[in-house]
Amino acid sequence: MKNVMVWTGAGQIGMAIARRMGCGMKIVVGDKKLENAQTIAKIMNDAGYDVVPLEMDLSSRASIRGLIAEAQQFGDITMLVNAAGVSPSQAPIEAILKVDLYGTAVLLEEVGKVIAPGGVGVTISSQSGHRMPALTPEQDAQLACTPTEELLELPLLQPKNIRDTLHAYQLAKRCNEKRVMAESVEWGARGARINSISPGIIVTPLAIDEFNGPRGDFYKNMFAKCPAGRPGTADEVANVAELLMSSKGAFITGSDFLIDGGATASYFYGPLKP
Repeated sequence: MKNVMVWTGAGQIGMAIARRMGCGMKIVVGDKKLENAQTIAKIMNDAGYDVVPLEMDLSSRASIRGLIAEAQQFGDITMLVNAAGVSPSQAPIEAILKVDLYGTAVLLEEVGKVIAPGGVGVTISSQSGHRMPALTPEQDAQLACTPTEELLELPLLQPKNIRDTLHAYQLAKRCNEKRVMAESVEWGARGARINSISPGIIVTPLAIDEFNGPRGDFYKNMFAKCPAGRPGTADEVANVAELLMSSKGAFITGSDFLIDGGATASYFYGPLKP
């Protein structure tokens, strides 16, 4: 039996983190598209890791439970890397809320029931969660603490209150951050930790699609006018994850880490200000 990493979303950011943290572990990677998980598992297995690919739909509690049950066959789950989700130009409002908001909340809850003592997790949120104006304390508490099966019934998540897919995405990512805070209390009771990372523009195949898509100029402008003057790399996100998931991060839980080259700072107080 080995210690097991559960990793959702077979993309560049998840792989960069898994390569840092997954040496000597059994890594179970789940993705909505099995071929994505298989492709990334082959890359990692060919580099000496021990990765099993599975099909998994983040919007389904049954699918999440299936992934966890499969992972438990190999040993204790000691790490979670959640890098699954859909972007504003990939999906309609309903899907963004079902996957990014509800699905992430369910995953944190379900893994939190079984995570081993000393275990640790990171979930990938987004700078988008930091762009939206502040919600009321009551709305924040609703996003943090509403039972998962009632989340999508909240008034602020009703279609009539959501402007477009970007607004839905911002709400989902704000919910991720609040949910991590609430779940860190539950995980803490098991001697485990959970944090979120909010990347800005990171160069991945998905981001390249965005650069070449209808919102491409918006994204190019964003990284041109942020203090770093460039987009980030998956490995720079993994640098933060490595701190959070290692013993050096032992006092860090329930927190969100913005890693966006200063784009959010520029959005509020610099040349990116709307």
